[in-house]
Amino acid sequence: MTKDASPEGQEAEAATPGDDAARAAGERPAKGKSQGQGQGKAKGQGGAKAAAKTKAAAKAKAKPPHAEEEAEEEGFGEDDLDSPDDDEAREAAAEAAGQPSPRARLKAAREEAERHPERPRGAAPLWGTVPFSLKRHVSPHGQVTAVSMMKDEGPYVIEWVAHHLAIGFTDLIVYTNDCSDGTDDMLIRLEELGLAHHRRNVIPEGIRPQPSALNYAQDDPLVGLSDWVLVFDADEFVSIKYGDGTLDQLIAAAKEQGANGIVITWRIFGSGGVVEWSRAPVSEQYLMAAPPEWNKGWGVKTLFTFDPEYWKLGIHRPKMKTRHIKTEFPDQVKWLNGSGREMEDYFKFRGWRSITRTVGYDWVQLNHYAVKSVDSYAIRKLRGNVNNKKDKYNSDYWSLQDRNEVRDETMLRYKARRDAIIAELLTDPVLNRLHHAAVARAEARLAEIKGTEAYVKLVEDLAAASAVPLSQIVAKPPQARDREKIAALMSEVERQRGLKAREERKAAGPREPIETVPLGNFVAGPVVTEPPYAGDWVKNHTMELPLDHRIFNTPMLGVIGKGKFDRGLARRMPSVLPQGASVLEIGAGVGFVMGHLAAVRPDLTLAMAEEDEGLAAALRLIAARNGRDLTRAPELIAAPLGADPAGAILAQIAARRPQALLLADPRISPEVFAAILAHAGRPDCPMPGLVFLHGRLLEAHRARLAEYDALIEPRGFVQGFGFDPNLTRGYGYGLAPPDPAAREARKRKKAAQSEGDEPQTDGAEGAEPRTDETAPNADLAPNSDLARGAGEL
Repeated sequence: MTKDASPEGQEAEAATPGDDAARAAGERPAKGKSQGQGQGKAKGQGGAKAAAKTKAAAKAKAKPPHAEEEAEEEGFGEDDLDSPDDDEAREAAAEAAGQPSPRARLKAAREEAERHPERPRGAAPLWGTVPFSLKRHVSPHGQVTAVSMMKDEGPYVIEWVAHHLAIGFTDLIVYTNDCSDGTDDMLIRLEELGLAHHRRNVIPEGIRPQPSALNYAQDDPLVGLSDWVLVFDADEFVSIKYGDGTLDQLIAAAKEQGANGIVITWRIFGSGGVVEWSRAPVSEQYLMAAPPEWNKGWGVKTLFTFDPEYWKLGIHRPKMKTRHIKTEFPDQVKWLNGSGREMEDYFKFRGWRSITRTVGYDWVQLNHYAVKSVDSYAIRKLRGNVNNKKDKYNSDYWSLQDRNEVRDETMLRYKARRDAIIAELLTDPVLNRLHHAAVARAEARLAEIKGTEAYVKLVEDLAAASAVPLSQIVAKPPQARDREKIAALMSEVERQRGLKAREERKAAGPREPIETVPLGNFVAGPVVTEPPYAGDWVKNHTMELPLDHRIFNTPMLGVIGKGKFDRGLARRMPSVLPQGASVLEIGAGVGFVMGHLAAVRPDLTLAMAEEDEGLAAALRLIAARNGRDLTRAPELIAAPLGADPAGAILAQIAARRPQALLLADPRISPEVFAAILAHAGRPDCPMPGLVFLHGRLLEAHRARLAEYDALIEPRGFVQGFGFDPNLTRGYGYGLAPPDPAAREARKRKKAAQSEGDEPQTDGAEGAEPRTDETAPNADLAPNSDLARGAGEL
């Protein structure tokens, strides 16, 4: 469902006598009435809100066209646009309509809950009136409520309800409007069984369905008395990777960090190439998704502790009410991302999507099945959409949502529990009849349209749309952004909080530089290169690299996208190596360093080895893309390390006599390194004058890096050349140790730069050259002038 701006709050409906009896008899209540909402209130909403409607219209007129879209593009969302607190207006509107105010209803519901603790707080009288074997989940975290909206979702209701009962929601409250397939009747029956709550979304003129439903939910006692709330749609399924996959453990983990919210990022799931209609569960049919690093799919929904006095519900995240922004309340808000890391401060006030610094999927994600199969899409295209937006179900929308680059089977962990709940639900004869009637209605409608020219054309158009690669997907507002207008939406309070935090950091004085931690370049599992990659290639220095999630891990894809892969090595290594040197690399990965050196230092003799079959295959593809001849520049050699890695490397040193040795294979432990040093230096196996440790070797043995230093330094090698020693350790024979005073001055400068007081430079600590020493082989020693330059980089 398309996400839209939410107008000012509407109050929820009062119960209407008579509906209960109709439902108990299995009959459908009159349209415009629902448990918790009656015709009287619907009328009252239209009349009592007349003044508010006039105000909203004036506000809409004052707001420039596409303000919402412009804001969303910058990370602002529907809840960040001007929307003053309206509690007093809603209280007055209720009084004018002769109905209890939202606060009065909440108070009455709380008192009722104290008298009947076995019932959900705020439940309508109809809830649980029909005995049923399946019972509401009892959570250690209180009332954990899902708030959703539906229109003609009949074939999918049972699965959606079963899944979210399986993961541990205690309550599901769903607002429906204009249903023609029995969706509302199914939810009403689920309310009778004590497993969900139904509300009729009677939509006032000029307001869209989703915002209307949220206005009702804002004042609904069931929602207001909940402990945790998550607003999401009927085509979205919560998928929890943490612990046992339940909300009980997920929320417990958040509480352990003192958090009161979790910001859950979308994963966009495509059709997976499915064309035909199927009754199989959505979460089993569609297992192909967009890559996790695809930022156009980073919209969020927020699970949080809801208090209607402090928060206004929103589609993606709640909005903090204005009167609390300048109090201490923002400091009490601590939200985590989907990996259990604390969100940045700005997200307390604005934003509807994750950014590179805040995205995370390690704990939880929200699977978004917006398109499903071609047949399902054809039915929905004719049905309309929840927010009445024109031309939503077109080829562009399909291209955006039909992403099938990555297989994701995390939802399958719920299969047994979900299937058991579905089977139990269908033992109820009323629910069984309504479910199968909805499925039959959808299939009959599909049969009507399948033989039409429109259907044939739709299938053709969608097939073409599916072929659009990620790099060509456009998801922009229809009007250019006004950056000044967007900036004006940011809360002045947020700016002041940012300034205050910076002043506090400066007052605390310079901090020690944060130690760099290698995150790795490649995926944790096997590297795969088939089928052939068809996506974007990005130039990184002199080498084009693919944005292929099957090769590179998520953080590194972001680095590659900015053209900064292995930037330290690419910048420094060309100036460190002597003229005409022979260079050998063991564990070359995808061959980036040697491929780059081949372009910028044609005087070098380059040889590299990579034993991992997947990485070697990627190396060959990347070399071919960049026109590198692997028979000479650089030469790809077979150098299996086998059971004796040190012996295999020594054999290559003896055969090739390199002046520089690059070691990145993770099997080169300190013990293997010691064996190499013990035997190198003989006449038949001269020790290279330059040794560099980097890549997977440093990742695998990060806790033991000091051992490598202790092994090589007694042999006359000194660490230097200006590399970050946590990412690349460079040792040169015949270099003097760096000056401690100069090192301390550089540390102070770097700490000051981290506070933003000085411009960042590429300066780094290096060893000072000395010319009074002789390398193991004089003709193999690094050029002293070159070493001096490298040390000063």
